[in-house]
Amino acid sequence: MLIVALVFAGLAALVHVYIFWLEALAFETTGRKAFGVSAEDAAIMKPWAYNQGFYNLFLAIGTAAGIGLADPNQDAGVALVTLTTGSMVTAALVLITSDPAKARGAIVQGLFPAISLVSLAIWALA
Repeated sequence: MLIVALVFAGLAALVHVYIFWLEALAFETTGRKAFGVSAEDAAIMKPWAYNQGFYNLFLAIGTAAGIGLADPNQDAGVALVTLTTGSMVTAALVLITSDPAKARGAIVQGLFPAISLVSLAIWALA
């Protein structure tokens, strides 16, 4: 089950790198279209999106570090993956509770890390 958890954590990290790209690097083009933001609003929101994008990148980096640590130091790797995927799931919950119309985005953001966390819990209880 640990391998399953790490695979889904890796997928979650890849999704968050993609979100980073949409928010921090391509917000005024592809990103604004993905988030349903007008060109006028995108110009105003760009600094916020840039910051938010890096938040997502840092979660992805932390997850990747945890995956990398899982072999040489299993406890540290699992702890880091749990922290970062837990943060991803919590952010998805915040998104959907702040605006139920963002349910699709919350599912995209939160599904893989949630599967990783459930898999980690099953592994830990086995």
